[in-house]
Amino acid sequence: MKRFFMDTKKFSQYLVYATKSELKSEVANSRLSWLWWILDPLLFMLVYTFISLIVFQKGMPYFPVFVFIGLTIWNFFNKTVQTSVKLVKINSAIVSKIYVPKYIFIMKQMLINGFKMCISFILVFFLMLIYRVPLDWRFIYVVPLLATLFVVTFGVSTIMLHIGVFIDDLSNVVSVLLRLLFYMSGVFYSIENSGIPDPFGTLIQTMNPIACIMQGMRNALLYGEDFHFIAIGCWFVGGIFISLIGVNIIYKNENSYVKVM
Repeated sequence: MKRFFMDTKKFSQYLVYATKSELKSEVANSRLSWLWWILDPLLFMLVYTFISLIVFQKGMPYFPVFVFIGLTIWNFFNKTVQTSVKLVKINSAIVSKIYVPKYIFIMKQMLINGFKMCISFILVFFLMLIYRVPLDWRFIYVVPLLATLFVVTFGVSTIMLHIGVFIDDLSNVVSVLLRLLFYMSGVFYSIENSGIPDPFGTLIQTMNPIACIMQGMRNALLYGEDFHFIAIGCWFVGGIFISLIGVNIIYKNENSYVKVM
């Protein structure tokens, strides 16, 4: 644990520099520049809102904002985990020349996706103003919910990074599993109102950290309700535990990563 904090502090400047460089590279290669960071989540929101309201004729109060919050949470988790599988190989030029703790690449990816998530949340607040969503004091629940999202995402990504070095086809498997998780997380529908009978509905929501975080975020921002404190607390502790295991595995095996590449 001490080594983790020391290495993170030691490579913090590299982390910030690499994050800024990749963000600048993204906008440099896009015709729409930084506007795509705004248009991408907005277009997805419109697609899923259309499918749910027009095709399935189902919705929730403040439904476009409801969908947008779900997409914001999902995109952060999905993009970070999916990229983590190939992070060592993507950064092979760096890994083969100098020592960098491999989890630093995950942190860089989380900062990149976190920056985009911040832009999405700014849009969420604008949509809340447009739809006249009353602001409740439970707004402060955003902090523990985001903290849980970060530790769970980091923990899962460390495991995926390690396995991805040795199994080339892991990215295909992870892609399928993430797609399944997407439909089980209630991104564009409410699990509570989906008609799934209890205890299965409750189990799906509490045993799936992303679904649990999404619902908690929607309750806090849109409906002025509490989130599932026990479930979120368990996932926060679980995320830290998984992170400790993942970082320890990376430290023990990172010397062999170069040989595999």
